Formats: sequence, C-alpha cells, structure tokens
Amino acid sequence: MQSRTAPYSPQRAYTIWIAGLIAYIVAVVHRTSLGVTGLEAASHFGTTASQLALFTVTQLVVYSAAQIPVGVLLDRYGARRLIATGALMMAVGQLGMAFAESIPVALGARVLIGAGDATTFVSVLRLIAAWFPPMRAPVLGQITGQIAQAGQIISAVPFVYFLHKTTWTTAFAALGILGVIASVWAFYAIVDQPQSAPGGAAKVRIRPIDRVPHDPTSKPLAGALRTAGSWLGFWTHMVTAFSFNVFVFLWGKPFLILGQGLSEQQVSLVFTIMTSAGIFAGPLFGLFCARHPLRRTWLVFTVAIAVAAAWSVLLLPSTPRPFIVIVIATFVIATGGPASLVGLDFARTSNPTSRLGVGSGIANMGGFVGGFVCIMAIGVVLDIVRPTGAYTLNDFRMAFSVMLVPLVVGLIGVAWSKRGTRREYARRGIVVPPARDAWRTYRKK
Repeated sequence: MQSRTAPYSPQRAYTIWIAGLIAYIVAVVHRTSLGVTGLEAASHFGTTASQLALFTVTQLVVYSAAQIPVGVLLDRYGARRLIATGALMMAVGQLGMAFAESIPVALGARVLIGAGDATTFVSVLRLIAAWFPPMRAPVLGQITGQIAQAGQIISAVPFVYFLHKTTWTTAFAALGILGVIASVWAFYAIVDQPQSAPGGAAKVRIRPIDRVPHDPTSKPLAGALRTAGSWLGFWTHMVTAFSFNVFVFLWGKPFLILGQGLSEQQVSLVFTIMTSAGIFAGPLFGLFCARHPLRRTWLVFTVAIAVAAAWSVLLLPSTPRPFIVIVIATFVIATGGPASLVGLDFARTSNPTSRLGVGSGIANMGGFVGGFVCIMAIGVVLDIVRPTGAYTLNDFRMAFSVMLVPLVVGLIGVAWSKRGTRREYARRGIVVPPARDAWRTYRKK
C-alpha cells in the first residue's frame, strides 16, 4: 500500500513532526491515566493490589508484545495509518474504561489502550528518520519523548482534578473523545515521507555510523532479530526505564502517599518535576549521542547507576524522607526515561530503513517488559505482606526490592550486546577506539 508523500521543505518537515508529536502527547495521556488514578481505580472496581497491578500489567504486556508486529506494519504501511489507527483504538479503550463495571471488561479496555499506544512513538521516530537528516535524529527523538511527557502532567493534574469534580464515567469518556479527535488529526495532518531527501543529499553530511547497508537476503523481522544493535537497544531501554515505568504507571502515587506520607498536591508536584527532569535531560542526552555516537553506552551505565542510587536513598531508610530528598531522588529516577531513548538510537544506527520499524520495536520493548514484570511482582508481594491494603513504608521497601533483578539482568544484557554491536560496526568499517585514545584525540582538538 502506497505511503502518502509530499514535496520536501523544512517548514513542512517541522509541521509534520509537530502533528506526530501532538498525537504522541495524547497517547501519553491515555497511557498514564490509570497510574495517576490508582487509588480511585481500586475503590471504583473494589480490587486488591495484585488485581490493580493486573490492569497496568495487561496494558504493558500488550504494548510490549505489539512492538514487533507494529514494526512490521510500520515498515509496510507507514506512520500516518498506524498513528491514526492507534489513536482510535485508545479512544475505544478509554470509553470502555468509562463504562466498565467489572474487572474483565476493564482489562479488555486496557488491552485496546496498550495496543493503540504501541503504534505511536516508533511511528513518530519513523517520521523523524524520513523528514530530517540523521544528525538531527537523536536530538529530535529526545525532544519528542520529553515534550510528550506533558501528557503525564495533563493526566496527573487537570485530568485528576476533573475526575474528582465529576465522575469516573465522565472523566474517562472525555479521554475517549480526545482520542477520536487525535485519530482524525493524525490521519489528515501527517505525511509519511518527502518526495526527495531531507534538505537535498548534497547538503546533508552522512556519518559512517548512519550508513546502514541494506541486506536484500534477509526479511525485516529476521534481520532485526539477528542484529546485536537491536538487542543493545532492548537492554538499554530496560535498564534505564523499567523503574521509571514502575513509578509512573502504577506504584509511584501509592508509594508517595501511603509510604512517604505526601499529600495529593505534593504528589502532583513530584510528577510535574519528574516531567521537567526529562525535558531538561532529554536534549542533553540527544546532543551527547549526536556528538559521541561511539560512546553512548557510557551514558547508559551512568544513568542506570544514578537511578539505582536514587532508589537506594528512598528505600534503604526505614523512615519517610524529607520532601526535598524525595524531589531530588525522583528527579534522578525520571532521567531514566530520556536515557531509554538511547536504546532506539542504537536500533536506528544498526538497522537499514527497510527494517527500522522492527528494530525500533524490539528496542522499545525493554523498559516495558522489565516494568510490567516488576509491577506485577510488587503487587503480589504487597498482597502477601499486607492483605488489608493499608500499606506502610516497610511494605513498599520489601516489595520494591524485586527491582534489583531487572537492574542486574539489564546491566549484563547491555555489556553482552555491546560487544556484538561493536563487531557489527567493525564489519561496516567502524572501529571504536579505546577510551584513552579517544580522550587524547578529544584533548588535541
């Protein structure tokens, strides 16, 4: 099926990017709407902790499982159709949440939301790859991911306020209507690719790492699965983002209110500051990746260790932390969100355009796979240690300890797949010099 094209111009490129960005902001609103209403959802459906976790886990499992099929469809049908279809699926899912009176119906609604959400971000990244020079891709990808987190603020502040002032049905039905509008907007405003190269081939400097040779002997799915860079993207995404997803998708608000004793207003401020952390760190990470593409794993390991240290500050003490300490720690945890996008940059520089959708889908699974495993495990532990639901800080400390497992596994995965990725680079004539040699070269500039 033919993709929609249009003549290239810088103005049109940015207009189409903004159209995709708006659709992604709405997707983030859908994605995080349950996490910021976890306590209200437990009351509305009369659920236990593990049942409440099942809502989010279902959404994330579907999101993760859909990444590879979405990548295949993206490579075949283009970003416009996938973004519009995904927005419509999320709209139907939110309408299902609005009128659901039983847990099975609500779970079905979360399935639609997870599947629709899976189409959006990788499709917007495909638009960036089509409409902008490769050097701009890391920065624009970061800017996209972080501006879209405004959707988290929308769900955490005005949506929660609207929910408290109206009813569950009214609030979620409004999100459904918003999704329909986003679907129509995406279908008419987005163009898949330009009719000529972005800016003209003569004007664009293509670095060796951005030249990924096409492999006519392999199909997109098989080729992406055999590419070590796809898996380096997966493990990078996991080790940096899984605990951030645990926090924002479900357990952050209960932990802050019941474990740390914060008020609703303080929790809203924490979530807002976490979003600002991504907006602050994202462009810096993107610039680092654009200028030092052969040293991206340095950034990955640094952020992963910093996030682990921030969680230690919150969980090792047996008493609630001062509010300023919580703000600083959650700010650091939130940098895992933009750092995870480095994983998709690994996929971009390891897969040709013909299989970029599949490669990005593999990378984009990591943080969500680690996230849903931890979300469910935390819910099970909380049910065991406190069946009444009156959780204390010590209950959360015990339950959140399960996050050590994906942290260790993810770090090992990054180290393992990094070696394979460097071998792939070497076959393309890209040699990564030892760090001391790179530093000497940098000092001489």
